[in-house]
Amino acid sequence: MPPPAGKEPLSVPTGPLTEKRPDQAMEYSGSSPFSGFYRATVVDKTVRPLSLARPIRQAPEVPPSLHSNLPIPLFMDFVTPAIAEIAPSITLAVTAQAAKMKKDGIDVCSFGAGEPDMDTPAYIKDAAVAALAAGKTKYTASAGLLELREAICAKLKADNGLSYTPDLISINCGAKHSCYNAILATCGPGDEVIIPAPFWTSYPDMVRLAGATPIIVPTKQENGWKMTADEFEAAMSPSTKMVIINSPGNPTGVVYSKEELEALGEIALAEDILILSDEIYEKLVYGGHQHVSIASLSKEIYDHTITINGFSKAYAMTGWRLGYTAAPKKIADAIDTIQSHTTSNPTTFAQYGALAALQMDQQIVSDMRDEFDVRRQYMLGRLGNIKNVRVVEPMGAFYFLVDIEPMQIKSVNFCEKLLSKQKVSVVPGLAFGAEHTIRFSYATGLDVINAGMDRFEEFCGQH
Repeated sequence: MPPPAGKEPLSVPTGPLTEKRPDQAMEYSGSSPFSGFYRATVVDKTVRPLSLARPIRQAPEVPPSLHSNLPIPLFMDFVTPAIAEIAPSITLAVTAQAAKMKKDGIDVCSFGAGEPDMDTPAYIKDAAVAALAAGKTKYTASAGLLELREAICAKLKADNGLSYTPDLISINCGAKHSCYNAILATCGPGDEVIIPAPFWTSYPDMVRLAGATPIIVPTKQENGWKMTADEFEAAMSPSTKMVIINSPGNPTGVVYSKEELEALGEIALAEDILILSDEIYEKLVYGGHQHVSIASLSKEIYDHTITINGFSKAYAMTGWRLGYTAAPKKIADAIDTIQSHTTSNPTTFAQYGALAALQMDQQIVSDMRDEFDVRRQYMLGRLGNIKNVRVVEPMGAFYFLVDIEPMQIKSVNFCEKLLSKQKVSVVPGLAFGAEHTIRFSYATGLDVINAGMDRFEEFCGQH
């Protein structure tokens, strides 16, 4: 709308860093509770990855006579629309709620946690303590310690059949941060990112934060919650920039076979689509299944893939916040640039703990996986005998996605009632793009699992 009668548009100072570009226009927003006032906002008509020059907006002066007897201004909501549309993580909220109830003395069986219940191995903690004692408290390279990046390259070669050099590795503040950096480095307005559902709750919001559009592809329970090649092709458009593959997967425990990954990879190659391969649960695979890194299938797929991994799940290091990306050179450089302007680098002394994790005897990782497998098999047997629910056997991670559709109750309502009546905490499938499901984590003791299954069975028997 034009400025009020008698008012001149606000001047915008110009200079080396504030020059008004031709692609910018001045627009006037409507009036605020401060009646009679208007404000100017610079509207950027272009989309650019970085902006080094932004015009300076000067607020109009408020006549002294208007300072008194005015209501508190209501327009001071400085949160951007992109952020305002994003809800906090439901999984973290459920875990926090259960923790609070336990603190209040309530006997809650909590199945919400997405983290191992085991402690970080002692020698990992000792390595971080030794690094602190040795003064390893300064900045590192933005991509992380060279020694750790070299160790990650050796790990990727030995475990995944992937050849990387340290300049292609970026160590980040958790695998969640790694995913976000990778999406931000490669996707923007006008791009579409294909995400199979059920999905890890943060993927769509990360895509939206980058300005891109998430395209959700519902998968079928009869296909083991896996996206098929046909479903992938049907979801593509000329705007498709990336597909996200999470194997082993959260919340389903799905593990894609080599043949299934080859089919998806060939389609991505044919359409020149990037693959973000989130492999954070790679060490937690059961029943004779094998984890396959999609980037290992061919040189061409390797060149189209950003591999995500980290230390949280395999080494019980969720609070340490250390993940990493392995990517083609231009993407790796872009991720490094983003990190240099955000976190500077991952926490220095924590990186020494991660280095110890990769250099230690890996038997402790196998022992942890075996313990999870005992719980998995026990829960599978219990869930299979509960009426009104259906479940696909998970072959990875530490989750069960339970289909509650026969009970005809929305997932959030179901979880609220289950917590209220039976003091069992689970995560609603709404968080994962699967309304008719709930997620159980078996990253908890067998005593909790046993009691929780008893309560869950009683609850389902009443519905």
